[in-house]
Amino acid sequence: MSSFEANLRGIGYLLLSILAFILNDTMIKVVSERLPIGEIIVLRGSVALALILALLFATGGHRAWRLAGNRLVAWRTVGEIGGTILYLYALFHMPIANASAISQIVPLMTTAAAAVFLREQVGWRRWMAIGLGFVGVMIIMRPGLEGFDAYALAALASMAFVTMRDLVTRSFPPGMPTLLVTAVTAGAVLIAGLAMSFDEVWLAPTLDELLLLAGAAFLLLIGYGTVILAMRHGEMGVIAPFRYAVILFAIALGYLVWGDIPDIFTITGTIIVVATGLYTIHRERLRSAEIRSGR
Repeated sequence: MSSFEANLRGIGYLLLSILAFILNDTMIKVVSERLPIGEIIVLRGSVALALILALLFATGGHRAWRLAGNRLVAWRTVGEIGGTILYLYALFHMPIANASAISQIVPLMTTAAAAVFLREQVGWRRWMAIGLGFVGVMIIMRPGLEGFDAYALAALASMAFVTMRDLVTRSFPPGMPTLLVTAVTAGAVLIAGLAMSFDEVWLAPTLDELLLLAGAAFLLLIGYGTVILAMRHGEMGVIAPFRYAVILFAIALGYLVWGDIPDIFTITGTIIVVATGLYTIHRERLRSAEIRSGR
């Protein structure tokens, strides 16, 4: 397979992954109009965990269960729990396009965190891009205006947890089984949902709601699987820019399902976040090329 064909396949897998994740968000946002957040996490998580465990045992990954006690797995799980709960809290109370746009700050936050905690070199150009990216997020959140509330803050805080999760994942030792880590994470998020549900009044889900939650769980697995395939087939510098297609999907679904139309603040902030993210990817690619050439 040529490099062009491999990258094309990688882009296809990434777009499929993005579509799966945003459809998952859409389904659970629809269900959240009646069911409480803890119940949603438990019901969706139960289906997802059952599917993951079935795959884990089918592939023999369960034999490496001792690795689940790794300290890094525990920290990654904390990041996943915080990111999931806070993002869902925000998603259920704000337009899906706004939540998706704020989530695009993660690559910039990861670059900044890697510089601070992993001592990775980040030049002034990328620091400027990171700063401008946060300006874009602030425009979307609109401090001091109507759009700035606890839900916007929750969306931003969730991205801090996701950044922590991704940073810890980069520190995993070689050979750490992906399915095992996913199973541990899914189980922990399910337990967190159970803890949250103690203060909730559960409602009997309708058949439509059960189908939406089961579909959301299945789409989560599709999303995780295809993003791994994307990274294995395509070059990161080539396929990474296509991650921003999620905003187009979110805008389209927000309009089709809820009639949401992004305002000028959301559009302007999104353009800034995407532009700075693309520039950061470009600088990463240049730096990788310099390292390979020994400069």
